[in-house]
Amino acid sequence: MNIFSRDRKTLIAEWWWTVDRELLGALFALMGIGILMSFAASPAVAERLKLGEWHFIIRHMLLLIPTIGVMLGVSLMTPRQARFLALGVLGVSMVLLAATLVVGTEIKGSQRWLSFAGQSLQPSEFVKPAFAVIAGWLMAERMRRTDVPGHAITLGLLGMIVGMLILQPDVGQTVLILLTWAALLFIAGISWWVIAVLGGLGIAGITSAYLLFPHVSRRIDTFLGGDSGDNYQVEKALQSLVEGGWFGRGPGEAVTKRFLPDAHADFVFSAAAGEFGILFCMALVGLIGFVVWRGLSRAQLLNDLFARLAASALVIQFGLQSAINLMVNINLIPPKGMTLPFVSYGGTSMIAVAFGMGILLALTRRKPQEAIASGLPLEREALRHEAA
Repeated sequence: MNIFSRDRKTLIAEWWWTVDRELLGALFALMGIGILMSFAASPAVAERLKLGEWHFIIRHMLLLIPTIGVMLGVSLMTPRQARFLALGVLGVSMVLLAATLVVGTEIKGSQRWLSFAGQSLQPSEFVKPAFAVIAGWLMAERMRRTDVPGHAITLGLLGMIVGMLILQPDVGQTVLILLTWAALLFIAGISWWVIAVLGGLGIAGITSAYLLFPHVSRRIDTFLGGDSGDNYQVEKALQSLVEGGWFGRGPGEAVTKRFLPDAHADFVFSAAAGEFGILFCMALVGLIGFVVWRGLSRAQLLNDLFARLAASALVIQFGLQSAINLMVNINLIPPKGMTLPFVSYGGTSMIAVAFGMGILLALTRRKPQEAIASGLPLEREALRHEAA
């Protein structure tokens, strides 16, 4: 018997008829593009590093197994269960984030990774979606009850996270988390004068980062001055964009990607342009835009305040991370070391994004009354979706 049948009162059947299948399909489409780009861009990188031609392809495919498992597994949860999971993930990942400052592996001047049995883990990747969910919950509680210090607790968590990220240092993740928090404040109805103050603090923070961290000032100076050296990857990325033209040179035929060190990771968008052309890249941007639009649209229909804020924060974070990666590829901002969700190679990043998108799918599943109205023959109790 079909486990997805409307007549079966199972967890899987309930999930299938209540999950946002359009959003789910778009996320799987991004994973599919990631597989395609792994075949197209990673062999040249592996060859340059004197690894097997299939090294990154095999690793990418293997990493998709836990990625898909995490996303689907989390999407089966109720909002209450997802919230408790996010709280646990935030606690553990903050402990691991602190550990990077003591026993972390240093790569390119930053101490962001922990090594376990030959595998690397970047805790800040999991901090991002977990913080978005918990910050949404705390702000929702503050809006419901004025005696709950939700904003103060959120600000305290933000301060600890940002402090540890700056010490690594990781300016890119810091900016992304701060922007997510600012977006949540705006959605929660913060006053304009507070927005102005936050904008001023943001400018002050960027200025401080420029003055205090040599690698930040070097990247900004290189970006503004157009000098070579650290700008090598960006120059090759732009050449790859031009090389592909509208329709690309074809799978495996692009030349510039062979000289692009991170063609399989941070600069996969430029590699895609060389292989498949600008039209393909426009379709990829459109797919990312659809995920953001669909997620925000579904979030605004939610009656539960926590679900609405947390879902909005996760979608905004997904969109901001994508935008940062794309702007680096077309030389609108200095390099940030930010992956393109589900498309770039990177184990920690893919699984962390899957965790966030799994919670988004869980929060945006249809309400019991909507499922019943659509003809789903499951008992109201079995369809119970919202947190108590």
